[in-house]
Amino acid sequence: MKTEQQYFEEGSTIQAYMDNMSTLKEESYEVYQNFTLPEDGFAAELKQHNLHFLTITEDWCGDAMVINPILRKLVEAADLQMHVALRDADTDLIDRHLTNGGRAIPMVLVLNEQGELVGKWGPRAPEVQEMVTEGRAKLPVKEDPAFAEKQKEFYMQLQKTYRTDPAIWTYVYNSFKSTLKEIIK
Repeated sequence: MKTEQQYFEEGSTIQAYMDNMSTLKEESYEVYQNFTLPEDGFAAELKQHNLHFLTITEDWCGDAMVINPILRKLVEAADLQMHVALRDADTDLIDRHLTNGGRAIPMVLVLNEQGELVGKWGPRAPEVQEMVTEGRAKLPVKEDPAFAEKQKEFYMQLQKTYRTDPAIWTYVYNSFKSTLKEIIK
């Protein structure tokens, strides 16, 4: 069984991953270009801890579309490394890091200098999870003939919000930062 560090070493960089996305690439780069890292000194603080990050993701995932570029900005500012493992290419890794029994992505694994898993974050910031839960609750029951269309509309609207709402970006950044603060304290 491969370690998280081995997956990190075999994974592509976040830049190479984003450059080679076949789905939601333009949308991911829209977030990347428009998100401004807060001037809170956290990137400089993070740089002192020699962490590296392995993101379990897929390019079709709307949550990954918004989360990966935000975390990439922080990691680049801290001059650290972020690599990517594709969830569906080898499910052994994601199966070690399930969310409520599911293979939810993105899942960001935090590794120390020795390659040991010291924390993880994902798949969403709590505020975003609440928004998604509320939106799903308004959908008709799955047996309703309108369910598929209403679900599609919901996900399209959610994706637009992810791409354009700076509050979402702030939720993601602050949630990830909070997790890292617990790790580096």
